[in-house]
Amino acid sequence: IRKRKMDLELEIEWKKVLEKLKSQFGDDMDVQAILFLIGVQELGKGFQIFSKDQKVEIIHVAICTLLAPLGYYEYQGMDKDGWPHWKAKTTLPALKPGEQRALMKKTIIAYFHNRENSN
Repeated sequence: IRKRKMDLELEIEWKKVLEKLKSQFGDDMDVQAILFLIGVQELGKGFQIFSKDQKVEIIHVAICTLLAPLGYYEYQGMDKDGWPHWKAKTTLPALKPGEQRALMKKTIIAYFHNRENSN
């Protein structure tokens, strides 16, 4: 029962994030799209055309940003091209796809909550 309640609370908070993003980006926001948005935000270069490899790197930036507060990554600084770099501090646990998705949703919710409270 407790897990179901936590799952329900997660989905309620997730829907709140989606609602906030909907006005700017439309209805088609999924975890991958939101990771890309966070990565672009953290990269700080604004809108531009990115190559496929750069898009993968942008999502990596987002994942590192989201997992750093949990102790999985440590920010190392920017390279000469202005891209942030991270160092893995500990191995991520082996998670099933549904658990990975839930972890990403929780960290995305926390990210937007923290940004909202810092502005």
